[in-house]
Amino acid sequence: MNEAEGLRQRRAVRPQVITEDTPAQAAKDGSTYSSKVFRVTFMILAVSLIIPLLGAIVFLECPIDPQPLSFKEPPLLTDVLEPNIKLRQAERIFENQLVGPESIANIGDVLFTGTADGKILKIEDGEIKTLARLGHGPCGTREDEPTCGRPLGIRAGPNNTLFVADAYYGIYEIDPVTGDVKMLLSTSEPAEGHKMSFVNDLTLTRDGRKIFFTDSSSKWQRRDYSFLVMEGTDDGRLLEYDTVTKEVKVLMVGLRFPNGVQLSPAEDFVLVAETTLARIRRYYVSGLMKGGADMFVENMPGFPDNIRLSSSGGYWVAMSAVRPNPGFSMVDFISEKPWIKRIIFKLLSQETVMKFVPRYSLVIELSETGSYKRSFHDPNGMVVTYVSEAHEHNGYLYLGSFRSPFICRLNLEHV
Repeated sequence: MNEAEGLRQRRAVRPQVITEDTPAQAAKDGSTYSSKVFRVTFMILAVSLIIPLLGAIVFLECPIDPQPLSFKEPPLLTDVLEPNIKLRQAERIFENQLVGPESIANIGDVLFTGTADGKILKIEDGEIKTLARLGHGPCGTREDEPTCGRPLGIRAGPNNTLFVADAYYGIYEIDPVTGDVKMLLSTSEPAEGHKMSFVNDLTLTRDGRKIFFTDSSSKWQRRDYSFLVMEGTDDGRLLEYDTVTKEVKVLMVGLRFPNGVQLSPAEDFVLVAETTLARIRRYYVSGLMKGGADMFVENMPGFPDNIRLSSSGGYWVAMSAVRPNPGFSMVDFISEKPWIKRIIFKLLSQETVMKFVPRYSLVIELSETGSYKRSFHDPNGMVVTYVSEAHEHNGYLYLGSFRSPFICRLNLEHV
C-alpha cells in the first residue's frame, strides 16, 4: 500500500446531520405564526371599524350647531357646599304611580303636579286622581310629546286656582275642584315676532294679574332639551303676560336655556335660572331699577332648574347635574370644543348621551341676597334622581323630577 492509498483509507467520513425541530422550537414558530394572524386580524377589524367611523364623522349631518362657551373654574365643594348624603334621608312616595312630576304646588294640604303623560294630578289623603289633561293621546314616546303635552311649571294662584305652563301648548288656569281648564296664552301666538317653542316655568304676582314665564327656546322643543344645552343656543326669553289686558311683553332676550323662575317676596324682581351657563339672572319688575337686570348668582356648582321660595326668605334651587370641584366636569371640558359636541351627536342619540350624565342630585338653599346657606346632596342618585324642583310645604321639601316615577319627600327637621 502506497502512501496515497493509506491517506485515503484514514480520511474521516463526514457524518450526515439530520435536523429535527425540538418541541420548544416548534412552539416558538407556532406562537410567531399565531401572533402574526392576530395582528393581521386586529388590523383588519380596526380598519373595518375606523373607516366607517371616520366616514360617519365626516359625512353624517350633525343635528346641532354648537357654540363655544367659556366657564370659570367651578366653585370648590367646601363649607356649606360640602358633599353629604342628606338627600338620601328623603322617602319616595307614590312610586310607580306617576312619571316625571316636574313641578309641585299645594293648596292647603292638597298637592298638585304635572306629569310626562300630559296630566295634571291631584294628590289628596294619600290618593292620586287625574284632575285634568291638557293634550291628547297617545303618550309615552318622544314623538308623542308635542300632542300629548308636557306640563312643567305649576303654581297656586290667589283665588285658589292652578296656573300651569305646558311646554307645547302654553299657559292654563285650572279649577282645582272641577278640573275645568281655561287657556290663557297659546304657543300658537308669536310673542313679538318669535314663536314660543318651549314654555317652561312661571311665577305670578300675589293679585294674579301678571304672570312671568320662560320660553326656553324658539328653536328647540322640550323633547330636544339636550340639544338646547349642548348647542348653547341663546334664543331663550323671559316674558310677562297680563291676565287683564291679555298682552304679552318680552322682558329679556338672548338667554341660554332660561328655566325656572321665581318672583321675589317683595315682588320687585324675578329670578331666572339660566341652565346652560350655570347661573341665575335677576330682572327688576318694579322700583327704581325697573327694566334693569343683573347677576344674582354666577358660576354655580351645578346646572339650575326650578327656583322656589324657602320659609327663611331665601330660595331653593334644584340641580340634577353638577360641576364637581375637585373632580372632572365633562360639560365644562367640552364647552369650548364644539367639534367634540358635533362628533357626540353625530354618533349617539339624545337618550344614549343622557346615560353618560352622572346621577348626582343637589338642592341648594340661597339667601335673599344669593349667598349659599346650605346644600343637600345625593351622590350617584341612590334615592333622589333627576331632581327638578324643591317645593317647601309644612316642614317638608317635596322634590320633583323631570323623569323619575316618584316624588321624594324630605323632612327638614332631620337635616
